[in-house]
Amino acid sequence: MSSLLFMSVALPLAFVPVVWFLSNRLGSRVGWIASVPLGLSTLTVIFSALQGNVVEKFQWEPIGYFGFRADGLSVPIVFTVSLLCFVISVYSMPYMMHRLGGESKEYGLYFALYLLYAAGMIGAVLATNLIEFYLFFELMLIPSYFMIARWGYGDRDKISFMYFMWTHVGALSLLAGILTLGGVAGTFDLSSLASAVIPKPYGFWITIMILMGLLVKMATFGVHVWLPSTHAEAPTPISALLSPAMIGIGGYAMVRILMTISPELIGAISFQLSIWALITMVYGGLMALVQDDIKRLMAYSSVSQMGYILLGIASVQIQGVSGSMFHYLSHGMGKGILFMVAGIIIVQAHGTRSISKLGGLARKMPITATAALIGFLTIVGVPPTSGFISEFLIFFGSINSAMHPLTLQKLIVAIGAVVSTALTAGYTLWTMKRIFFGRLPPEMTEVVEAPFTMTIPLIILAAVAILLGILPDTVISGILTQISTMIK
Repeated sequence: MSSLLFMSVALPLAFVPVVWFLSNRLGSRVGWIASVPLGLSTLTVIFSALQGNVVEKFQWEPIGYFGFRADGLSVPIVFTVSLLCFVISVYSMPYMMHRLGGESKEYGLYFALYLLYAAGMIGAVLATNLIEFYLFFELMLIPSYFMIARWGYGDRDKISFMYFMWTHVGALSLLAGILTLGGVAGTFDLSSLASAVIPKPYGFWITIMILMGLLVKMATFGVHVWLPSTHAEAPTPISALLSPAMIGIGGYAMVRILMTISPELIGAISFQLSIWALITMVYGGLMALVQDDIKRLMAYSSVSQMGYILLGIASVQIQGVSGSMFHYLSHGMGKGILFMVAGIIIVQAHGTRSISKLGGLARKMPITATAALIGFLTIVGVPPTSGFISEFLIFFGSINSAMHPLTLQKLIVAIGAVVSTALTAGYTLWTMKRIFFGRLPPEMTEVVEAPFTMTIPLIILAAVAILLGILPDTVISGILTQISTMIK
Protein backbone atom coordinates (compact mmCIF):
# COMPACT_ATOMS: atom_id res chain seq x y z
CA MET A 1 0.00 0.00 0.00
CA SER A 2 1.29 3.45 -0.92
CA SER A 3 2.11 5.73 2.03
CA LEU A 4 2.65 9.00 0.21
CA LEU A 5 -0.09 10.80 2.13
CA PHE A 6 1.18 9.44 5.44
CA MET A 7 4.63 10.75 4.53
CA SER A 8 3.24 14.22 3.79
CA VAL A 9 2.28 14.45 7.47
CA ALA A 10 5.10 12.37 8.97
CA LEU A 11 7.95 14.21 7.27
CA PRO A 12 7.33 17.61 8.93
CA LEU A 13 6.95 15.84 12.29
CA ALA A 14 10.15 13.84 11.79
CA PHE A 15 12.14 17.00 11.00
CA VAL A 16 11.09 18.78 14.22
CA PRO A 17 14.03 17.40 16.29
CA VAL A 18 16.36 17.76 13.29
CA VAL A 19 15.88 21.53 12.98
CA TRP A 20 16.05 21.86 16.76
CA PHE A 21 19.47 20.22 17.01
CA LEU A 22 20.94 21.84 13.87
CA SER A 23 19.81 25.36 14.74
CA ASN A 24 22.77 26.08 17.03
CA ARG A 25 25.13 25.44 14.11
CA LEU A 26 23.09 26.93 11.25
CA GLY A 27 21.21 29.81 12.88
CA SER A 28 18.52 31.26 10.60
CA ARG A 29 19.74 29.01 7.76
CA VAL A 30 18.10 26.08 9.51
CA GLY A 31 15.03 27.30 7.65
CA TRP A 32 16.45 25.59 4.56
CA ILE A 33 16.36 22.29 6.47
CA ALA A 34 12.77 22.98 7.59
CA SER A 35 11.73 23.70 4.00
CA VAL A 36 12.86 20.23 2.81
CA PRO A 37 10.01 18.16 4.35
CA LEU A 38 7.49 20.82 3.37
CA GLY A 39 8.68 20.79 -0.22
CA LEU A 40 8.52 16.98 -0.20
CA SER A 41 5.01 17.11 1.27
CA THR A 42 3.92 19.33 -1.61
CA LEU A 43 5.36 16.85 -4.10
CA THR A 44 3.67 13.88 -2.42
CA VAL A 45 0.33 15.67 -2.69
CA ILE A 46 0.90 16.29 -6.41
CA PHE A 47 1.94 12.66 -7.03
CA SER A 48 -1.11 11.40 -5.12
CA ALA A 49 -3.37 13.66 -7.18
CA LEU A 50 -1.98 12.14 -10.38
CA GLN A 51 -3.03 8.68 -9.12
CA GLY A 52 -6.68 9.70 -8.72
CA ASN A 53 -8.56 9.10 -5.46
CA VAL A 54 -6.17 7.65 -2.88
CA VAL A 55 -7.08 6.40 0.60
CA GLU A 56 -4.48 5.12 3.08
CA LYS A 57 -5.84 3.30 6.16
CA PHE A 58 -4.12 2.25 9.36
CA GLN A 59 -5.39 0.31 12.35
CA TRP A 60 -6.16 2.42 15.41
CA GLU A 61 -7.42 0.21 18.23
CA PRO A 62 -9.57 2.63 20.25
CA ILE A 63 -11.73 3.73 17.31
CA GLY A 64 -11.03 1.33 14.46
CA TYR A 65 -9.13 2.99 11.62
CA PHE A 66 -7.51 6.30 10.87
CA GLY A 67 -6.08 7.31 7.54
CA PHE A 68 -5.53 9.93 4.88
CA ARG A 69 -7.61 10.66 1.79
CA ALA A 70 -6.63 12.48 -1.41
CA ASP A 71 -9.61 13.15 -3.66
CA GLY A 72 -11.03 15.98 -5.75
CA LEU A 73 -12.02 17.89 -2.61
CA SER A 74 -8.99 17.45 -0.35
CA VAL A 75 -6.21 17.72 -2.95
CA PRO A 76 -6.69 21.44 -3.84
CA ILE A 77 -6.93 22.33 -0.14
CA VAL A 78 -3.89 20.35 0.98
CA PHE A 79 -1.92 21.55 -2.06
CA THR A 80 -2.64 25.14 -1.00
CA VAL A 81 -1.61 24.42 2.60
CA SER A 82 1.58 22.54 1.74
CA LEU A 83 2.68 25.03 -0.92
CA LEU A 84 2.11 27.99 1.41
CA CYS A 85 3.97 26.23 4.23
CA PHE A 86 6.88 25.51 1.89
CA VAL A 87 7.34 28.98 0.39
CA ILE A 88 6.72 30.76 3.70
CA SER A 89 9.37 28.62 5.41
CA VAL A 90 11.89 30.13 2.97
CA TYR A 91 10.40 33.61 3.44
CA SER A 92 10.65 33.16 7.22
CA MET A 93 14.45 33.16 7.20
CA PRO A 94 15.05 36.82 6.29
CA TYR A 95 11.91 37.95 8.11
CA MET A 96 12.84 36.28 11.39
CA MET A 97 16.41 37.53 10.96
CA HIS A 98 14.86 41.02 11.00
CA ARG A 99 12.69 40.09 13.99
CA LEU A 100 15.28 38.20 16.09
CA GLY A 101 18.69 39.40 14.90
CA GLY A 102 21.57 37.29 13.64
CA GLU A 103 22.81 36.05 17.02
CA SER A 104 19.52 34.70 18.33
CA LYS A 105 19.33 31.10 19.56
CA GLU A 106 15.58 30.87 18.92
CA TYR A 107 15.53 29.85 15.26
CA GLY A 108 15.37 26.16 16.16
CA LEU A 109 12.33 26.71 18.36
CA TYR A 110 10.62 28.84 15.71
CA PHE A 111 11.06 26.33 12.88
CA ALA A 112 10.23 23.35 15.12
CA LEU A 113 6.90 24.97 16.04
CA TYR A 114 6.40 25.94 12.41
CA LEU A 115 6.73 22.30 11.29
CA LEU A 116 4.26 21.16 13.96
CA TYR A 117 1.82 23.82 12.76
CA ALA A 118 2.22 22.69 9.14
CA ALA A 119 1.71 19.03 10.07
CA GLY A 120 -1.49 19.93 11.92
CA MET A 121 -3.00 21.68 8.90
CA ILE A 122 -1.98 18.98 6.41
CA GLY A 123 -3.24 16.19 8.66
CA ALA A 124 -6.57 17.91 9.32
CA VAL A 125 -7.30 18.20 5.60
CA LEU A 126 -6.35 14.61 4.75
CA ALA A 127 -7.96 12.94 7.80
CA THR A 128 -10.50 10.15 7.19
CA ASN A 129 -11.65 9.86 10.81
CA LEU A 130 -13.35 12.59 12.85
CA ILE A 131 -11.31 11.96 16.02
CA GLU A 132 -8.15 12.04 13.93
CA PHE A 133 -9.39 15.27 12.33
CA TYR A 134 -9.99 16.83 15.74
CA LEU A 135 -6.50 15.92 16.98
CA PHE A 136 -4.88 17.58 13.97
CA PHE A 137 -7.33 20.49 14.29
CA GLU A 138 -6.04 21.11 17.81
CA LEU A 139 -2.43 20.62 16.68
CA MET A 140 -2.90 23.67 14.45
CA LEU A 141 -3.76 25.74 17.51
CA ILE A 142 -1.02 24.93 20.02
CA PRO A 143 2.18 25.79 18.07
CA SER A 144 0.57 28.85 16.48
CA TYR A 145 -0.37 30.10 19.96
CA PHE A 146 3.23 29.81 21.16
CA MET A 147 4.63 31.50 18.04
CA ILE A 148 2.29 34.47 18.47
CA ALA A 149 2.96 34.69 22.20
CA ARG A 150 6.74 34.52 21.78
CA TRP A 151 7.44 36.51 18.60
CA GLY A 152 4.34 38.60 18.06
CA TYR A 153 4.06 42.39 18.36
CA GLY A 154 2.13 44.74 20.61
CA ASP A 155 0.34 43.21 23.58
CA ARG A 156 1.17 39.72 22.34
CA ASP A 157 0.47 37.90 25.62
CA LYS A 158 -3.10 39.17 25.75
CA ILE A 159 -3.66 38.74 22.01
CA SER A 160 -2.32 35.18 21.90
CA PHE A 161 -4.42 34.23 24.92
CA MET A 162 -7.56 35.65 23.27
CA TYR A 163 -6.70 33.73 20.11
CA PHE A 164 -6.25 30.51 22.06
CA MET A 165 -9.44 30.86 24.10
CA TRP A 166 -11.72 31.77 21.19
CA THR A 167 -10.47 29.07 18.86
CA HIS A 168 -10.24 26.43 21.59
CA VAL A 169 -13.81 27.07 22.76
CA GLY A 170 -14.87 26.76 19.12
CA ALA A 171 -12.93 23.50 18.89
CA LEU A 172 -14.73 22.18 21.98
CA SER A 173 -18.08 22.90 20.34
CA LEU A 174 -16.81 20.98 17.33
CA LEU A 175 -15.71 18.10 19.60
CA ALA A 176 -19.14 17.96 21.25
CA GLY A 177 -20.74 17.66 17.82
CA ILE A 178 -18.27 14.99 16.72
CA LEU A 179 -18.77 12.88 19.86
CA THR A 180 -22.55 13.14 19.58
CA LEU A 181 -22.39 12.20 15.92
CA GLY A 182 -20.15 9.23 16.63
CA GLY A 183 -22.43 8.08 19.43
CA VAL A 184 -25.55 8.26 17.28
CA ALA A 185 -23.99 6.80 14.11
CA GLY A 186 -21.76 4.27 15.84
CA THR A 187 -18.69 5.33 13.86
CA PHE A 188 -16.27 8.20 13.41
CA ASP A 189 -15.15 7.08 9.94
CA LEU A 190 -16.21 9.63 7.33
CA SER A 191 -16.82 7.10 4.55
CA SER A 192 -19.10 5.10 6.87
CA LEU A 193 -20.94 8.24 7.98
CA ALA A 194 -21.98 8.85 4.37
CA SER A 195 -24.46 5.97 4.67
CA ALA A 196 -25.39 6.45 8.33
CA VAL A 197 -28.94 7.41 9.28
CA ILE A 198 -29.02 10.33 11.72
CA PRO A 199 -32.37 10.95 13.48
CA LYS A 200 -33.65 14.49 12.83
CA PRO A 201 -33.50 15.86 16.39
CA TYR A 202 -29.89 14.69 16.74
CA GLY A 203 -29.00 15.87 13.24
CA PHE A 204 -30.08 19.45 13.97
CA TRP A 205 -28.06 19.80 17.17
CA ILE A 206 -25.05 18.00 15.71
CA THR A 207 -25.12 20.47 12.81
CA ILE A 208 -25.33 23.48 15.15
CA MET A 209 -22.45 22.31 17.37
CA ILE A 210 -20.15 21.48 14.46
CA LEU A 211 -21.10 24.67 12.59
CA MET A 212 -20.39 26.91 15.57
CA GLY A 213 -16.96 25.39 16.06
CA LEU A 214 -16.08 25.81 12.41
CA LEU A 215 -17.56 29.31 12.07
CA VAL A 216 -15.33 30.45 14.95
CA LYS A 217 -12.32 29.03 13.10
CA MET A 218 -13.44 30.84 9.93
CA ALA A 219 -13.86 34.09 11.92
CA THR A 220 -17.24 34.93 10.44
CA PHE A 221 -19.06 38.03 11.71
CA GLY A 222 -19.82 37.95 15.41
CA VAL A 223 -17.27 35.26 16.22
CA HIS A 224 -14.44 37.06 14.42
CA VAL A 225 -13.22 39.25 17.27
CA TRP A 226 -10.06 37.22 17.84
CA LEU A 227 -8.87 37.55 14.24
CA PRO A 228 -7.99 41.25 13.55
CA SER A 229 -5.58 41.62 16.46
CA THR A 230 -4.14 38.12 16.03
CA HIS A 231 -3.39 38.56 12.33
CA ALA A 232 -2.10 42.08 12.83
CA GLU A 233 0.26 41.29 15.72
CA ALA A 234 1.44 37.77 14.82
CA PRO A 235 4.87 37.44 13.15
CA THR A 236 4.11 38.08 9.48
CA PRO A 237 5.03 34.56 8.26
CA ILE A 238 2.48 33.18 10.73
CA SER A 239 -0.10 35.77 9.64
CA ALA A 240 0.56 34.53 6.10
CA LEU A 241 -0.46 31.03 7.22
CA LEU A 242 -3.27 31.92 9.64
CA SER A 243 -5.24 33.82 7.03
CA PRO A 244 -4.67 32.03 3.71
CA ALA A 245 -4.41 28.50 5.09
CA MET A 246 -5.75 27.90 8.60
CA ILE A 247 -9.05 29.77 8.89
CA GLY A 248 -10.37 28.47 5.57
CA ILE A 249 -9.95 24.88 6.80
CA GLY A 250 -13.14 25.58 8.77
CA GLY A 251 -14.99 25.96 5.47
CA TYR A 252 -13.40 22.81 4.07
CA ALA A 253 -14.41 20.86 7.19
CA MET A 254 -17.96 22.18 6.90
CA VAL A 255 -18.20 20.61 3.45
CA ARG A 256 -16.25 17.45 4.27
CA ILE A 257 -18.15 16.62 7.46
CA LEU A 258 -21.67 18.03 7.17
CA MET A 259 -22.19 17.37 3.49
CA THR A 260 -20.83 13.87 3.89
CA ILE A 261 -23.48 13.20 6.55
CA SER A 262 -26.33 14.97 4.70
CA PRO A 263 -26.45 18.20 2.67
CA GLU A 264 -30.02 18.65 3.94
CA LEU A 265 -28.58 19.53 7.34
CA ILE A 266 -27.10 22.71 5.86
CA GLY A 267 -29.99 23.15 3.43
CA ALA A 268 -32.39 23.50 6.37
CA ILE A 269 -30.59 26.68 7.51
CA SER A 270 -29.35 27.76 4.10
CA PHE A 271 -31.07 31.16 4.13
CA GLN A 272 -29.80 32.05 7.61
CA LEU A 273 -26.24 31.07 6.65
CA SER A 274 -26.41 33.13 3.45
CA ILE A 275 -27.45 36.21 5.45
CA TRP A 276 -24.57 35.56 7.87
CA ALA A 277 -22.24 35.27 4.87
CA LEU A 278 -23.44 38.58 3.38
CA ILE A 279 -23.03 40.41 6.69
CA THR A 280 -19.52 38.95 7.00
CA MET A 281 -18.60 40.08 3.48
CA VAL A 282 -19.90 43.63 3.97
CA TYR A 283 -18.59 44.09 7.51
CA GLY A 284 -15.11 42.84 6.63
CA GLY A 285 -14.98 45.03 3.54
CA LEU A 286 -16.13 48.17 5.36
CA MET A 287 -13.65 47.64 8.18
CA ALA A 288 -10.83 47.05 5.69
CA LEU A 289 -11.65 50.36 4.01
CA VAL A 290 -10.93 52.39 7.16
CA GLN A 291 -7.69 50.68 8.25
CA ASP A 292 -4.34 52.45 8.17
CA ASP A 293 -2.30 49.50 9.49
CA ILE A 294 -1.51 47.32 6.48
CA LYS A 295 -1.69 44.03 8.39
CA ARG A 296 -4.96 44.91 10.11
CA LEU A 297 -6.39 45.77 6.69
CA MET A 298 -5.40 42.31 5.44
CA ALA A 299 -6.99 40.76 8.54
CA TYR A 300 -10.37 42.37 7.92
CA SER A 301 -10.07 41.44 4.27
CA SER A 302 -9.78 37.82 5.39
CA VAL A 303 -13.00 38.17 7.40
CA SER A 304 -14.72 39.40 4.24
CA GLN A 305 -13.28 36.58 2.12
CA MET A 306 -14.57 33.95 4.56
CA GLY A 307 -18.00 35.39 3.83
CA TYR A 308 -17.53 34.44 0.18
CA ILE A 309 -16.70 30.86 1.15
CA LEU A 310 -19.68 30.63 3.51
CA LEU A 311 -22.02 32.04 0.84
CA GLY A 312 -21.09 29.31 -1.62
CA ILE A 313 -21.50 26.59 1.01
CA ALA A 314 -24.89 28.01 2.07
CA SER A 315 -26.17 27.70 -1.50
CA VAL A 316 -25.99 23.87 -1.22
CA GLN A 317 -25.50 23.89 -4.99
CA ILE A 318 -22.77 21.92 -6.75
CA GLN A 319 -21.39 25.06 -8.43
CA GLY A 320 -21.59 27.23 -5.31
CA VAL A 321 -19.95 24.73 -2.96
CA SER A 322 -17.29 23.90 -5.57
CA GLY A 323 -16.64 27.62 -6.02
CA SER A 324 -16.15 27.97 -2.26
CA MET A 325 -13.54 25.23 -2.22
CA PHE A 326 -11.79 26.72 -5.26
CA HIS A 327 -11.96 30.10 -3.52
CA TYR A 328 -9.98 28.60 -0.64
CA LEU A 329 -7.18 28.06 -3.14
CA SER A 330 -7.60 31.51 -4.74
CA HIS A 331 -7.69 33.27 -1.40
CA GLY A 332 -4.68 31.25 -0.28
CA MET A 333 -2.58 32.41 -3.22
CA GLY A 334 -3.80 36.02 -3.15
CA LYS A 335 -3.74 36.62 0.60
CA GLY A 336 -0.49 34.69 0.98
CA ILE A 337 1.08 37.16 -1.45
CA LEU A 338 -0.40 40.17 0.31
CA PHE A 339 0.64 39.23 3.83
CA MET A 340 4.17 38.52 2.60
CA VAL A 341 4.16 41.88 0.80
CA ALA A 342 3.20 43.49 4.12
CA GLY A 343 6.14 41.72 5.76
CA ILE A 344 8.52 42.86 3.04
CA ILE A 345 7.42 46.45 3.56
CA ILE A 346 7.93 46.10 7.33
CA VAL A 347 11.44 44.71 6.81
CA GLN A 348 12.57 47.01 4.00
CA ALA A 349 10.85 50.18 5.24
CA HIS A 350 12.26 50.00 8.78
CA GLY A 351 9.16 48.60 10.45
CA THR A 352 6.63 50.97 8.88
CA ARG A 353 3.09 49.54 8.84
CA SER A 354 1.09 52.74 8.41
CA ILE A 355 -0.29 53.02 4.87
CA SER A 356 -0.50 56.81 5.19
CA LYS A 357 3.30 56.95 5.66
CA LEU A 358 4.00 54.97 2.48
CA GLY A 359 3.85 55.79 -1.21
CA GLY A 360 5.74 55.50 -4.47
CA LEU A 361 7.32 52.16 -3.55
CA ALA A 362 6.77 50.64 -7.01
CA ARG A 363 9.85 52.51 -8.23
CA LYS A 364 11.96 51.03 -5.45
CA MET A 365 10.39 47.56 -5.25
CA PRO A 366 9.07 46.59 -8.71
CA ILE A 367 8.89 42.83 -8.06
CA THR A 368 7.04 43.31 -4.78
CA ALA A 369 4.68 45.84 -6.40
CA THR A 370 3.89 43.52 -9.32
CA ALA A 371 3.22 40.60 -6.99
CA ALA A 372 1.02 42.81 -4.79
CA LEU A 373 -1.04 43.83 -7.83
CA ILE A 374 -1.58 40.17 -8.77
CA GLY A 375 -2.52 39.39 -5.16
CA PHE A 376 -5.04 42.22 -5.05
CA LEU A 377 -6.55 41.27 -8.43
CA THR A 378 -6.89 37.67 -7.24
CA ILE A 379 -8.80 38.82 -4.16
CA VAL A 380 -11.05 41.07 -6.27
CA GLY A 381 -11.66 38.27 -8.78
CA VAL A 382 -10.32 39.85 -11.96
CA PRO A 383 -9.46 37.64 -14.97
CA PRO A 384 -7.13 35.92 -15.64
CA THR A 385 -6.61 35.17 -11.94
CA SER A 386 -8.15 32.15 -10.20
CA GLY A 387 -10.28 34.48 -8.10
CA PHE A 388 -12.51 35.22 -11.08
CA ILE A 389 -13.43 31.55 -11.51
CA SER A 390 -14.08 30.94 -7.82
CA GLU A 391 -16.24 34.03 -7.33
CA PHE A 392 -18.18 33.36 -10.54
CA LEU A 393 -19.07 29.85 -9.30
CA ILE A 394 -19.99 31.09 -5.82
CA PHE A 395 -22.36 33.73 -7.14
CA PHE A 396 -23.76 31.40 -9.79
CA GLY A 397 -24.54 28.82 -7.11
CA SER A 398 -26.08 31.42 -4.80
CA ILE A 399 -28.34 32.86 -7.50
CA ASN A 400 -29.25 29.39 -8.77
CA SER A 401 -30.27 28.41 -5.24
CA ALA A 402 -32.54 31.47 -5.09
CA MET A 403 -34.10 30.75 -8.49
CA HIS A 404 -34.91 27.04 -8.02
CA PRO A 405 -37.40 27.44 -6.50
CA LEU A 406 -37.74 31.21 -6.79
CA THR A 407 -37.22 32.71 -3.33
CA LEU A 408 -37.22 36.49 -3.27
CA GLN A 409 -35.36 36.77 0.05
CA LYS A 410 -32.55 34.50 -1.16
CA LEU A 411 -32.35 36.39 -4.44
CA ILE A 412 -31.98 39.72 -2.62
CA VAL A 413 -29.15 38.26 -0.50
CA ALA A 414 -27.41 36.85 -3.59
CA ILE A 415 -27.64 40.15 -5.47
CA GLY A 416 -26.43 42.00 -2.37
CA ALA A 417 -23.41 39.70 -2.23
CA VAL A 418 -22.54 40.43 -5.86
CA VAL A 419 -22.85 44.18 -5.28
CA SER A 420 -20.70 43.96 -2.13
CA THR A 421 -17.70 42.98 -4.27
CA ALA A 422 -17.38 46.70 -4.97
CA LEU A 423 -16.09 47.03 -1.40
CA THR A 424 -13.35 44.50 -2.13
CA ALA A 425 -12.34 46.35 -5.28
CA GLY A 426 -12.42 49.63 -3.34
CA TYR A 427 -10.10 48.75 -0.47
CA THR A 428 -7.71 46.65 -2.56
CA LEU A 429 -7.10 49.12 -5.38
CA TRP A 430 -7.03 52.12 -3.04
CA THR A 431 -4.43 50.37 -0.88
CA MET A 432 -2.37 49.51 -3.97
CA LYS A 433 -2.43 53.16 -5.03
CA ARG A 434 -1.48 54.55 -1.62
CA ILE A 435 1.43 52.16 -1.05
CA PHE A 436 3.05 51.80 -4.45
CA PHE A 437 2.17 54.94 -6.40
CA GLY A 438 2.27 58.67 -5.83
CA ARG A 439 5.00 60.62 -4.07
CA LEU A 440 7.82 58.70 -2.40
CA PRO A 441 8.21 59.94 1.21
CA PRO A 442 11.71 61.34 1.92
CA GLU A 443 12.35 58.72 4.60
CA MET A 444 11.76 55.97 2.02
CA THR A 445 14.42 57.05 -0.48
CA GLU A 446 16.85 54.37 0.73
CA VAL A 447 14.36 51.51 0.43
CA VAL A 448 15.47 48.71 -1.91
CA GLU A 449 13.89 45.53 -3.28
CA ALA A 450 13.67 42.59 -0.87
CA PRO A 451 16.16 39.68 -1.12
CA PHE A 452 15.29 36.75 -3.38
CA THR A 453 14.33 34.58 -0.38
CA MET A 454 11.40 36.96 0.07
CA THR A 455 10.51 37.71 -3.56
CA ILE A 456 10.74 34.18 -5.02
CA PRO A 457 7.87 32.96 -2.79
CA LEU A 458 5.77 35.87 -4.08
CA ILE A 459 6.53 34.96 -7.68
CA ILE A 460 5.60 31.29 -7.12
CA LEU A 461 2.20 32.13 -5.60
CA ALA A 462 1.48 34.77 -8.26
CA ALA A 463 2.29 32.27 -11.01
CA VAL A 464 -0.07 29.68 -9.48
CA ALA A 465 -2.88 32.25 -9.16
CA ILE A 466 -2.60 33.16 -12.85
CA LEU A 467 -2.02 29.61 -14.08
CA LEU A 468 -5.15 28.34 -12.32
CA GLY A 469 -7.09 31.31 -13.66
CA ILE A 470 -6.13 30.34 -17.20
CA LEU A 471 -6.40 26.56 -16.70
CA PRO A 472 -8.95 26.18 -13.89
CA ASP A 473 -10.14 22.79 -15.12
CA THR A 474 -6.97 21.17 -13.79
CA VAL A 475 -8.44 21.65 -10.31
CA ILE A 476 -12.11 22.60 -10.56
CA SER A 477 -13.16 19.47 -12.47
CA GLY A 478 -12.05 17.27 -9.58
CA ILE A 479 -13.85 19.50 -7.06
CA LEU A 480 -17.07 19.48 -9.11
CA THR A 481 -16.94 15.71 -9.45
CA GLN A 482 -16.43 15.18 -5.72
CA ILE A 483 -19.11 17.68 -4.66
CA SER A 484 -21.59 16.15 -7.12
CA THR A 485 -21.29 12.84 -5.22
CA MET A 486 -22.26 14.64 -2.00
CA ILE A 487 -25.10 16.81 -3.36
CA LYS A 488 -27.50 14.71 -5.33
